[in-house]
Amino acid sequence: MLEKLKGGNPRPPRASINQIVKAGLFGLIAIAIVAGLAEQSGELLVMGSFGASCVILGFPDSPFAQPRNVVFGHALSTAVGLVCLVVFGAHWWSMALAVGASIALMHGAGVVHPPAGSNPVIVMLAKPDWGFLLFPTVTGAVLLVLTALAYHNLQSGKAYPKYW
Repeated sequence: MLEKLKGGNPRPPRASINQIVKAGLFGLIAIAIVAGLAEQSGELLVMGSFGASCVILGFPDSPFAQPRNVVFGHALSTAVGLVCLVVFGAHWWSMALAVGASIALMHGAGVVHPPAGSNPVIVMLAKPDWGFLLFPTVTGAVLLVLTALAYHNLQSGKAYPKYW
């Protein structure tokens, strides 16, 4: 077992300075848009997992960054969290069940988006009502994807998404 812990592969190469700047700029723009719209409209459009979604959306070639994964991964995980909250209440074990179930369901549905794995935790801590599924979850995720579509396709030579 100790031999396995060493890791046998070299570290992956570092991203280019161009990729790093573009990814950081995307995160700044995407959260600014979503948070700015939230402030102007008075609607809840932002949740903590969206920051992590911006990391992944900053690298548009990732399978986890594709629109279906972002929107449906967030929606599915939040829905699982809400179901577990309603059925079992907010407990450490229902939180764990909701996270495990959301991961399994995202895999089964082909919409894995790692940041969405935190949505059941957010649900259990915040104890929102079913409206949380629409605001901020689905609406915010759609806004992030729309921002990614504009941002990445305005760059020459880029095409986002890779698939729907």
